[in-house]
This record gives sequence, C-alpha cells and structure tokens, in this order.
Amino acid sequence: METIALNNTAPTRRRKRKALQARHTKPTAKINAKTIQPTEKNIVQKDKTVKATAKRLVSTKNLSHDKWLEIRKQGIGSSDAAAACGIHPYLSMLELWMIKTGRMTSNIDESIEGYSPLYWGNTLEPMVAKYYQEQTGNKVRRVNAILQHPDPEQHFMLANLDYAITGSDEVQILECKTAGEHGAKLWKHGVPLYVTCQVQHQLAVTGKQAAHICVLLCGHEAKIYKVERDEQLINSILWHERLFWQYVETDTPPTPDHSESAARALKQLYPKPEPASKIDFSEDAGANKLFTKLLSHRDSLSELQKQHDQIKHQLQSLIKDNEVAVFDKGAISWKRSKDSVSLDSKAVTKAYPELMDKFSKTRQGSRRFVILNDN
Repeated sequence: METIALNNTAPTRRRKRKALQARHTKPTAKINAKTIQPTEKNIVQKDKTVKATAKRLVSTKNLSHDKWLEIRKQGIGSSDAAAACGIHPYLSMLELWMIKTGRMTSNIDESIEGYSPLYWGNTLEPMVAKYYQEQTGNKVRRVNAILQHPDPEQHFMLANLDYAITGSDEVQILECKTAGEHGAKLWKHGVPLYVTCQVQHQLAVTGKQAAHICVLLCGHEAKIYKVERDEQLINSILWHERLFWQYVETDTPPTPDHSESAARALKQLYPKPEPASKIDFSEDAGANKLFTKLLSHRDSLSELQKQHDQIKHQLQSLIKDNEVAVFDKGAISWKRSKDSVSLDSKAVTKAYPELMDKFSKTRQGSRRFVILNDN
C-alpha cells in the first residue's frame, strides 16, 4: 500500500482520484478458516444481499447518548463484529456478551473526555474525512442514523457509518480511523483483520459494493485502502454473529478465551464466591480433561521458566559490568535503577498506631485462582 503524506500538495482532484483508484488494492488480511467456518445452510445468496437496502432504524441527529447506548445493545454493530467473531485484538466475545446483556459497560460508554483514544478519534474524524475528500475528489456526507440489515433473519446486524461517499459507482462508504503509536503497529501490513471484519459488516448491512478506509497514523501519516465486498467473508461473519447473538438472546455466556478482556469479564461475572461452597467435578469428564491440561501446561511453563532463567543468567555472566549488550537480532539492557525512598508503613504504625485509624482505607479483595493439590 502506498503511503500518502499529509503535507503533500494535491494535484487536480479528478486526476488524483483516478490515480488513487488505480493504486488502491484489496487488503491482504483474510480471516483464518479455523476461526470462521460457515455451514452451507447459512450461506446468503449474493443477489439477495447486494440488492438489499439498509433499514434506517433510528435517526441519531437528536438522539441522546443514553438512548444511543440502549439501541446499541439491541444488536451487533460494525465495531462489535470482530469481537462477535472472536478475532478482536482488545475485546473478547465474553466481554462483548457482558456489554450486550447489560452486565458491564464498555470504554465507549465512558465520558469522551475521560477516554483519550475515543476522544481523539472523534475529534480528528472530520479532519480525516476532509483530507480524504481533498486527496480523492470524492464527496462525503454524514449518515445520521443507526442502520439495520433489511432481512428480518439478520435483524441483529446494525451499523453506524462514519460517512457515505456520494456520486461514485466504485466506492460508497468511508470509514475513518486514527491510530496512535501502539495501534499503528497493527496497520504495518495493511488493513488489520478486525477492521476488515468491521467494514465487511457495514457492506453486509447496507448492500453496498466497496468502502474506503482512511487512517491517520500517529497524527502525521495518512493511508487510504479500498475494501471490496467479499461474499464468502460476509457469510462467515454472518454465521458467527448469528451464533453470538444466540448467546445474548438465551443469556448464555460464550466460552472465554485467553485474553485480558476475558479475564476482566470473568472477574465481573463471578466477583464473590459463596462462603464455604464447593462443587464436585470428579465425575465430569470434560471438566477433568481441562484440569489435566492445566496441570500439564503448568509443568511445561515451569520447565520453560527454568530454561529461560538459565539462559538469562548465562548472558548476564557474559555481559558482566556493561549496561548494554548488542546481538545480531537485538540488544539487552542490564542497567541499575535509581535509588528510591519509601515509607516503612509497619514502623510508622507501630510508633504511631493512631495514624492507622485516621488514614487507613479498605481495599476490596479479589478472587485468587490457586491449584490446591493434584495426585
């Protein structure tokens, strides 16, 4: 993909538009076949999907924030699509399920000023759209509505479009993105998988043929990608979204994955155990299989940690009194941290016990996962 610098001087809009359209290609990312596996009965006919027009579920012009959040819980939006399919880098299926069932809130539910990525994304979005218009010559307009898939069987598929592109037969949707230093790494090889999923969801809901993604990286570099409608991918996304929505409708939590998002959701889902309670899985084959795997992985991790520490110590003996060691594939820093001063709380409370009553605070306990014994 070609990088388009923000300080470039744009030639005539029509000429620039043709040049960009010739260079933009489909993103190379493909959803892993092991992750997305639709069955034959779930395949949507191409003609039916493409000709459908999205339903304007509700106008967002005068919609309150609380009402907007309420409507978002009624379906799977385009920004939810990757999480519903289990491929979002930051949001697990379990946490999304918790959000949709009202058990927890998401970052987007927080005040915009209190969440800087969301704040800057919203603030810079019009500037990204303006840049896109200048570089391509395409005109864009706001879509002030929450859209819904026109097929009643896909009623759970919702979409909020950033912009619609007007007067173009080749591309109809504009998705604006901003990425900081950490997020920009995900764009190193083109459109990230979760963004591809988001845009294909939008194309599914609207029945459109193609979208442009304009992303601003680290505040000074912009790239434009074209994503064309992929029926096979849309069918795969639809299959997984339908499965996820069944979890929501039946109030059944999906299987958690390895992510921090899933851990966060589990802490909120099961915060306090019943005192002195116990459950017996000794006759449950599935649970015992998981426990056996856990023990095996624990032993493997312990052995790997030993190997890691041995190599680490050997390298430290080679580095000796040096602060940095350089290798053909990287470097190691072994520096001494600055001295610090800390308060000896035990000594203070022993000498002045009245301070404990005056300045103490209670920290809520959390559940600890500990293997008690194994035979």
